[in-house]
Amino acid sequence: MDRPEVIAVDAGPVALSARSWPDGSARPVVLVHGLSSNARLWDGVAGHLAAAGHPVLAVDLRGHGASADVPDTDTDDPDAPPTDPTRTAAQDLDAVCADLGWSAPVVAGHSWGANIALQLATDRPDLVHGLALVEGGWLHLGDQWPTLDDAWGMLAPPRFDGVGAEALRESMREGHPGWTEAAVEAAMGNLREREDGTVTPRLDRERHRAILGSMLRHRPRSLYGLVRCPVRLLAAFSPAGPPRKHQQVAEALAALADGELVEFPGDDHDLHAQQPARVAEIIAGLT
Repeated sequence: MDRPEVIAVDAGPVALSARSWPDGSARPVVLVHGLSSNARLWDGVAGHLAAAGHPVLAVDLRGHGASADVPDTDTDDPDAPPTDPTRTAAQDLDAVCADLGWSAPVVAGHSWGANIALQLATDRPDLVHGLALVEGGWLHLGDQWPTLDDAWGMLAPPRFDGVGAEALRESMREGHPGWTEAAVEAAMGNLREREDGTVTPRLDRERHRAILGSMLRHRPRSLYGLVRCPVRLLAAFSPAGPPRKHQQVAEALAALADGELVEFPGDDHDLHAQQPARVAEIIAGLT
C-alpha cells in the first residue's frame, strides 16, 4: 500500500494540510475526518481506494492534525461575526475541490465530518457525485441537549494531564483489538506527545467547545431533501446502543431521495479504522 504525499491544499483564504494519493484515472474521492480526529485515520480506506485507481485526498480540517494552527476565522477584525465551524469546513472543502480541479468527487465523512460532507452536498449539489456518511450525517445534538453547557457537560474531551503516550497506546490496543498498529498510531496523531512522554490534545479545548456548539445548531434533517446524489449511510449498531440512533438513521433514510443503509453490527464508531476494506468498497460503489 503506497504511502501518501503530505501536501498543502488551497482552501480559499487558508491552506490546509492533506494526505494525497494523486494517481489513478477513476473518480476522485475526498475523505473528511471527525471532531478532534485527523486525516491519518483514513489511511487504510484511502489505500484500498488508491489501489483501485481512485485519486484520494484526506484533509486535516482547521485546528486538526497538521492543520492545527489554521485559524477558525478568516479575518483579524475583533468585531467580525463569528464563523460557524461546520459551514466553514464545508466551504473549505468546496475550495479544495476547486484547487484540485475535481468537479464531481465522491465525498465521505466520519461523524462530524459526515455532517460537514452533508452540508457540502446541499451547498453544492452540482459538485458532489456521491456521499458516504460514516457514523454521522444524522447527528442532531440539539435533540438531546438544549444548551451548549449541557452538551459540554457530557461530551467535553478528557483531560490528559499526566497521561503517558505509551500507556495510552496500550489502552487503545486493548480497546480496539481489531485495529492495525497503523490505525493505533493514526489515532495517536490526535494528540501531541510532550518531551516528558505525556500527551495533550492537538485540538484546542475552546475550539472543541465551539465545534460542539456548531453541531448543536446544525440540523441535518433540514438538508436531506436537498441532496441530489446517491447516499450510503454506514452505521455501527449494537444491542446496547441508544434507540435514538436507530430513529435518526431511519429518519435520514426516509427523507433522502437515494439513500441506502449499510449496517455494521457490533462494530465501533471508528468504522474507517476498524473495517477499512469494507468501507472503501462501499465508497467505491458510489463512483
